[in-house]
Amino acid sequence: MRHSGTPGRNFKFELARKFIHLSSVSIAIIYCNITKELALVLLIPLFAGFLSVDLLKNFIPSLSRWYHDTFDPMLREHELEKGFIQLNGATFISLSALLLVLLFPKIIAITCFSLVAVSDTIAALVGRKFGRHPIGEKSLEGSLAFLTSAIIIVVLIPRLDLFAGIVTAVAATVTEALSLRINGFKVDDNLTIPLASALVCYLYYLFVLPNKLPLLEACP
Repeated sequence: MRHSGTPGRNFKFELARKFIHLSSVSIAIIYCNITKELALVLLIPLFAGFLSVDLLKNFIPSLSRWYHDTFDPMLREHELEKGFIQLNGATFISLSALLLVLLFPKIIAITCFSLVAVSDTIAALVGRKFGRHPIGEKSLEGSLAFLTSAIIIVVLIPRLDLFAGIVTAVAATVTEALSLRINGFKVDDNLTIPLASALVCYLYYLFVLPNKLPLLEACP
């Protein structure tokens, strides 16, 4: 999420967007209490639903009018552009949750999804309100807020090795501060933050703490 201190978007709409974004941490909380199989049963239709609305709004005028009348004040500039591939944050956040559950041990999935739900929210709000030192499209203030909240989260996650958690928090912060582009297309950081940090965490365990990997498969 972009978090510069420049004006342009009404802060109350940014606050509303981020409140919705923050509420997605409920996915991580629920996943801690259900099986991987049940999580997939819930997440697959959730992602399919968001994706369907994103795509069909380009072809169904009534759906397009409802979508833009309801969400335009909270949408990013690239989300307002016309085009088949313009997907919104809800689609990417549900896709990231689905991929985390599919690809990574439970504790890593919960940790990294919490980072994008909570730390990305804090970074965007702090950066937009107090950001004065730009880092590309982001701000130093927002990135420091992201790192601080990320470290708090990894410290609180049960069964997660402390140093592995700090490495994961740093990886998430760096990923959030950068803007990945493929052929000029910006990859949404709701996808890059959790997947990049989860990969770093998994590789750390794989090469440094392989005997502890089985401990990550279930919540206490």
